[in-house]
Amino acid sequence: MPSTTSSTLAVVIAIAAVFGLSYSLSGPLIALQLEARGAGPGMVGANAAMHALGVLLVAPVLPWLSARGGRQRLVLGALAATAAIFVLFAALMHGALWTWFVLRLGLGIAAEMIFVLTESWASELSPSHARGRVMATYTAVLSIGFAAGPALLSFLEATPGRAFIAGAASAVLAAALLMGATRAGANARDHSPPRSLPHYMRLSPLAMGTTVLNAAVETAGLSFLALYATRLGWSKVDGTRLLSAMMIGAIVLQLPIGWLADRLDRRRLIVGLSLAASAGAFAWPVLLRTPPLAFALVFVWGGVFVGIYTCMLAEIGERYSDTTLIGIYGAMGLFWGVGALLGPLAVGLLSRSWQHGLPMFCAIACLVFAIAIGARRTTPPG
Repeated sequence: MPSTTSSTLAVVIAIAAVFGLSYSLSGPLIALQLEARGAGPGMVGANAAMHALGVLLVAPVLPWLSARGGRQRLVLGALAATAAIFVLFAALMHGALWTWFVLRLGLGIAAEMIFVLTESWASELSPSHARGRVMATYTAVLSIGFAAGPALLSFLEATPGRAFIAGAASAVLAAALLMGATRAGANARDHSPPRSLPHYMRLSPLAMGTTVLNAAVETAGLSFLALYATRLGWSKVDGTRLLSAMMIGAIVLQLPIGWLADRLDRRRLIVGLSLAASAGAFAWPVLLRTPPLAFALVFVWGGVFVGIYTCMLAEIGERYSDTTLIGIYGAMGLFWGVGALLGPLAVGLLSRSWQHGLPMFCAIACLVFAIAIGARRTTPPG
């Protein structure tokens, strides 16, 4: 791989961490500040929904924007917008509440642009023989960004204005790095005609299904794992540590899974990882009662489950490119919203009458997904 391509790829992957940090930092930070200003849960929830609305607004037009503006300009523009929005949040700490709704909408639009464009860009810059490892690195760096947001907030919670400025600084740094790593053709426009979002949804059911599964299980796990652990007798602190072990596994194990994705049939690997994740979740009610086994189990389980998404990224990156790949990623953003809505709702309802609602939901969801992907693979075309 030429050095200019390698440097651009490294910066694009680094920008994924900025997306993860800004997303995981802004959510709790804005919620805490709204609560401090007297806003109730309904107001906080409505503000959070503005981020999702921003995703819904920009996802359908991203292929069109990329075909006309070029990825580099769009990513730089989205990073600049993210920095400006964070600065405005800091400047309007005591401003009218409606302004925070507008800013949150803009943040959702900018974040979706950064996420979709960097993910597709990293895939296209990846050499075919190493695409699995490159996308595994992308996923791991993204997870590091997600973990960094709450960590940064814990240091700066007493000075929320500085937390917003720190988010802005990370976006500015990413933009500067991207400008310094430009390469020939980095901003080339794709002149293939953009299609409608339903077209991209039908084009890659694997991507859509994986996204729903990932969003549903991931958001449910983040919301309920610590609570589930306390119901099994864990302290709140140890329950949180259990969640941290899962997140660390999701980071550390992506590279070996990416190595496998470059050497094995990726769809079979996806089915295998899904079955392993299902079996692991079925074992939670028993093994989570023994702390050493519990930490080992959730560490491995987190890596295996996130590996399903990593392998999917490598698979669709091998098959599609340019506007088509961006269109698929844009459609995935909508399916992510569906999964993120359904997962916590389903686990919440199950857990009201069943102590093991969380692991059973995760296990059944992974099992159904594995069966669906396996059946589709063996179905003859047409």
